[in-house]
Amino acid sequence: MKTAFITGATSGLGAEFARRYAKEGYRLILTGRRTQRLNALKDELGTECFIITADVSDEANCKKLLEEIADEEIDVFINNAGFGTAGSFLETDLEKEISIVKVNDIAMHILFKGVLVKMQKQGHGTILNVASSAGLLPAGPYMATYYASKAYVTSLTKAVACELKEIGSSVYVACLCPGPVDTEFNMNADVSFSLKGITAEKCVDECLKGMRKKKTVIIPTLRMKVALYGSRFVPQSFVIKMTAGQQKKKTR
Repeated sequence: MKTAFITGATSGLGAEFARRYAKEGYRLILTGRRTQRLNALKDELGTECFIITADVSDEANCKKLLEEIADEEIDVFINNAGFGTAGSFLETDLEKEISIVKVNDIAMHILFKGVLVKMQKQGHGTILNVASSAGLLPAGPYMATYYASKAYVTSLTKAVACELKEIGSSVYVACLCPGPVDTEFNMNADVSFSLKGITAEKCVDECLKGMRKKKTVIIPTLRMKVALYGSRFVPQSFVIKMTAGQQKKKTR
């Protein structure tokens, strides 16, 4: 039986990926901060699940998590845990921003590297780092920390994908870069999207299609692909100004 390891599995995209891989007959390793939600998802799925409660904002917990799966053969890793915040950089909470960097970047990096080394030794595996379309834009005023954190995810993933291809590795890595998705992200980031979001189900559908095609950067929906492609042909200063306008509309 194949095994899928999913972080941030308590809600949103993480929970939806769990549902999809359960349907495909995978055994699941699910992690998140809320044990009750993880157990509820396990009961819903009715498949073999190994539940690990972990707060990945703590670097030590990330390393402990890797120790807990040391003897596991991981076929798919969905590196999904992450969150954001919105508002003027002068006014946003420093501790929340530091936590964003710890979860979106440091935890993502530790787990990405740890599982990648494991998969390389196995001789196979798939890793999906969940980023954002924000990570493909030059900057995001009024969500500055979040945009910067996701740029780190996309840059790291693309670089590692290139390295793996050059050595002929059978491990496949990709990053998911959606636009707005209707999940608990909105509430946690204190925003309401000015553009209509897609459902988590739609996002995962599009992502799995991209993974089957072995794409390195997966952008759900034609609208978002067109918007990101078009941004290449205008000055970055204009793109940043337009992005600022969109972010201002989100903040409550």
